Amino acid sequence: MSILKGIIQMTGSAGGYSFYTRRGSDKVIMRTKGGAKKSQIANSPKFAKSRKNQKEFGGGAKFGSKSRHAFGGLHRLADYNLTPVLIGMGKNLMKFDLKSDVGQRKIILSEHKQVLEEFSFNRNYPFNTVLRVIPRWEIDREELQAVVTIPVINTALYLLNIQKLPFFRLIVVMGSISDMIYNPKRDIYEPMVLEMHGVSQAVTGAWNSTQTILPEHTMTVQMPASRKEFLTDNVSVLLSMGVEFGTAGFTGETVEVKYAGCGKVIAVR
Repeated sequence: MSILKGIIQMTGSAGGYSFYTRRGSDKVIMRTKGGAKKSQIANSPKFAKSRKNQKEFGGGAKFGSKSRHAFGGLHRLADYNLTPVLIGMGKNLMKFDLKSDVGQRKIILSEHKQVLEEFSFNRNYPFNTVLRVIPRWEIDREELQAVVTIPVINTALYLLNIQKLPFFRLIVVMGSISDMIYNPKRDIYEPMVLEMHGVSQAVTGAWNSTQTILPEHTMTVQMPASRKEFLTDNVSVLLSMGVEFGTAGFTGETVEVKYAGCGKVIAVR
């Protein structure tokens, strides 16, 4: 893969090359076409190591996808593509498994929860830069409940409104991710607790003016009681929070502005 730095701004295909861009970058990426045939990769002994790496990549991809689900939609506030980072996180978690063979290593987030704590959805203006107060939180893991207390927000001092939009709101999400293992019978990675893998519950606050003093208040998020029976030590519970900005819609109602906001994972329990 090469990155073009000159005046070329094309995307698409030309000769044996393809050109494309990706979100979060203004550069054009060039990649050569071709390579080994699909049948060779699937059957040739020369690609045995590649097949093992592909299996683990597939497991990392599933981990990344379900992690986004556990964020309860807050990934929409990201200013870069979270997916490759989360896939890489899943791959890195596999490295902690020193007993299994490559291609079958487990993804055990429950033993390495710090990997996902404080995970930021933004690079340009992170959550702590935009909301300059420190929320207090309590998680009742057994009850699948969290209470977040937001101190007084004087928006003139403690809210960074880059786009000068008229409204903002706060969002709190509780989600969960199951550890994942390789199933040799199905030749795929699977969650150990399917019912708690990539699920979430969100609480969205009311729209507020970006020129106000918002009193201290609490936001409580509660996952369905029916999920308590599936909560095991192989399940990690995530608490995430976001700030979203909005503007007046055509009919006067407040609507969110795409990519105007930020979020992060506050804690993992």
